[in-house]
Amino acid sequence: MTTVPTKSRPSLISAVRNINLRAYGMIIALVLIMILFQVLNVTLQNENFITPLNITNVILQNSYILILAIGMMLVIVNGHIDLSVGSVLAFCGAMSATALADWDWPWYAAVLFAVGLGAAIGVWQAYWIAYVRIPAFIVTLAGMLIFRGLTLKVLNAETKGTTGTFNELASGYHFLGVDLQVPTLVVGVVGALLFVFFSVRSRNRQLKAGIAASSQTAWLVKTIAIAAVMVAAAYTFYSYKGLPIIGWILLGLVLLFTFIANRTVFGRHIYAGGGNEKAALLSGVKTKQTTFWVFVIMGALAGLAGVIVTARLHAATPGAGNAFELDAIAAAFIGGASVTGGVGTIIGAVIGGLVMGVLRQGMQVLGIATDTVQVILGLVVLAAVLFDVWNKKRASGGGLMPPIVGTTPGGSGEGKSKGKSAEGSAAETKAGSK
Repeated sequence: MTTVPTKSRPSLISAVRNINLRAYGMIIALVLIMILFQVLNVTLQNENFITPLNITNVILQNSYILILAIGMMLVIVNGHIDLSVGSVLAFCGAMSATALADWDWPWYAAVLFAVGLGAAIGVWQAYWIAYVRIPAFIVTLAGMLIFRGLTLKVLNAETKGTTGTFNELASGYHFLGVDLQVPTLVVGVVGALLFVFFSVRSRNRQLKAGIAASSQTAWLVKTIAIAAVMVAAAYTFYSYKGLPIIGWILLGLVLLFTFIANRTVFGRHIYAGGGNEKAALLSGVKTKQTTFWVFVIMGALAGLAGVIVTARLHAATPGAGNAFELDAIAAAFIGGASVTGGVGTIIGAVIGGLVMGVLRQGMQVLGIATDTVQVILGLVVLAAVLFDVWNKKRASGGGLMPPIVGTTPGGSGEGKSKGKSAEGSAAETKAGSK
C-alpha cells in the first residue's frame, strides 16, 4: 500500500516568525501605545485618550516633523543624512514672514517663495555631495551653521509676525471658504473602497501568475483591517472638525512620494543607490543625479515645513526648527529605515513620526516631566535601531537573538576568531613556502 505524501501545516510559531515585522511592527506598536495611554488615562484620570481632539492635536503638533521625515526617509534610504533641515526650515520660514510683512506679498506667493528657496538650498548642498563627493554629514553640518546664522541675520534676532490665510495653513479647517469636515469622511470612505479594489486586483494577478505569497485568509484579514482603519480614521476626524488643512497637505505628500518611491524609475534608483552604490552604478543607475535630486526634494520639503512652523506660531522666530533634524531622523529610523541605507518606506516614516507624537502627547496628558519624556524617546530610537539589527539577522537565518557585539569586522566573538584563524592559516602557508 502506497502512501501519498502530505504537506504539513505550518505551526503557529512558524507563522509568527514569518511575519514581516519590518513592515507591520511599528503599526502594531502605534496601536498598542494608543491603547496603553487609553487604559492609563481612564485608570488614573478617568478621561479618554483616544478622542478626535487628541488625535487631531497629534497631527497639528507634529505636522512639520512628519513633512521633514518624508524627505529624511528618502535621504537615508539613499545612504546619506541631512543635519541642516532644522536650520533650512528656520531660514525659509523667516524669509516667508519677511515676504508677507515687509514686501506685502500675497500668502500663496510667500509659500511658493519659501518652498523654492528650500529647493535652491537643496541644489547648493546637493552639488557638493553628489558631484564634489564631500560626505553629506560634513556638507549638511556646515549648512546647519550657515542657515542658522542667516536666520538670525534676516530676523535681526527678533520675532516677525504673520497674519491672515497664511496662518490658517497650519491649524485651519476651512480652505478658501470650503468646510473640510464632510469631504474628510467622503475621501476616507472612497479611499477605503479604492484600496480594497486595487488589493483584489493585485491579488488576482498574483494568483494567475502563481506568486501569491500569503494565504487567502491572511490576505483577507489584512485588507479588511486596513480598510476599516481608513474609515475609522476618517470618521474620527469628521467627528471633530474634519481633517485640518495641514492634514490634507500631508495626505497629498504621502501619496505623491509613495508613488514616486514604489512606481517610478527614480524611486527604484534611490533604493538601489542606498543598497549598494557601486553595484547600482555598474548596473547603469545614475547615482550622482539621484543623490542630487534627493537633496533638492529634502530642501523643498524643509521650506514647506518652515511655512507650517511659521504659520503655527503666527510668527517667524530665530529659534524655530531647533533640533528638528534629530526628530526627523528619529522618525525615519523608528519607521523602519535601515542604518545602512536601501530600506525604508514613506508610510513608515509617517508612522515613526506618529509614534513619537503619540508618546509625547500621552505622557504630557499624564503629567510626566519633560526630562523623562526625552529619556523615553531616546530609548525608543535605540530600540528601533536594535530591532533593525535583529531583523537583518532574523532574515539571514542568524537566529532569534543574534550577538550584537562581534558582528562587525574587527569586533569580538565569532568574526574576530575567524579573522585570527584566517591570519594563522595565512602565516602557515607563508612559512611553508619559505
